[in-house]
Amino acid sequence: MIETPYLLFLGDAPDQLAAKVAQGIKDWRPENAVGQYRMPGCKADVGLTDMTLDEGLKAGAKTLVIGVANRGGQISAAWREVLVDALGRGYDLASGLHNLLRDQPDLLAAAQVNGRTLHDVRVPTVAYPIANGVKRSGKRVLAVGTDCSVGKMYTALALDAAMQERGMKSSFRATGQTGILITGAGVPLDAVIADFMAGAIEYLTPDNDDNHWDIIEGQGSLFHVSYSGVTLALIHGGQPDALILCHEPTRTHMRGLPGYKLPSLEAVRDLSLQLAQVANPACKVVGVSINTQNLGDAEARACCAEIEARLGLPTVDPFRHGGGRLAEALAAL
Repeated sequence: MIETPYLLFLGDAPDQLAAKVAQGIKDWRPENAVGQYRMPGCKADVGLTDMTLDEGLKAGAKTLVIGVANRGGQISAAWREVLVDALGRGYDLASGLHNLLRDQPDLLAAAQVNGRTLHDVRVPTVAYPIANGVKRSGKRVLAVGTDCSVGKMYTALALDAAMQERGMKSSFRATGQTGILITGAGVPLDAVIADFMAGAIEYLTPDNDDNHWDIIEGQGSLFHVSYSGVTLALIHGGQPDALILCHEPTRTHMRGLPGYKLPSLEAVRDLSLQLAQVANPACKVVGVSINTQNLGDAEARACCAEIEARLGLPTVDPFRHGGGRLAEALAAL
């Protein structure tokens, strides 16, 4: 188990989106975060108190969590100095990066010398099966997006909270590093060997009560040429009964791909549904989740209203306005 509370390491994150791991922990498990550690040049801020390593320890922090999700998941030389120092001062380290802590000789040596623990959460711990496509009991909903980092995890967590408030049976199923750090369990899907990705989602969402909903955390986008494979594995392995479209309306291009424009919500709806119905012919698109963090209140409501009128689906920012209407859409199925 990863010891809490955490000091969240933002490093030299180049923008706010790069710190999405830290932001997710701060928003959904604030009791586990005592502060943030930022290096010179950091352009992210999750709204916690800036602390040195010593200040974090005095505030009770037990683990320094790498709260940055950079492209390729690399640990830079500048980061290493801080991480080695943290181990020497008595911190454990936790990371969801592809570049594993345990594979870094200097970090491994520092952990051994100081009796500390390295937690790599992006490591599969189960021998997942190959997907078989057999229909499972229970119900499943999956968030699919126009792009990466548009709010698929936030949608799933907000929806789970709204369903629990209404007495509905639901479980959030984490499929990425942030969700796993928030809930303590899940499948690090993008670290699973490709042939077993869909099977891992079948494993994650087994047979359940007929009125129980598994809320599957979405990843990537079918329209993102870097990460579309993980999205398709979720669609086929999850066999969703319902899809929720996720979108961030101020994006000018796909994240990390300036030469690619975002697809329309209509295009995401049509392609996602076509592929979902391969595994579950009864699948339906039931709602739209809009990430309005970069819009004012009036702009946010106008944006949601325009999309709702255009697509004929309940459209909300579930983190900002609550996920009740999305929960109601699922209850109506």
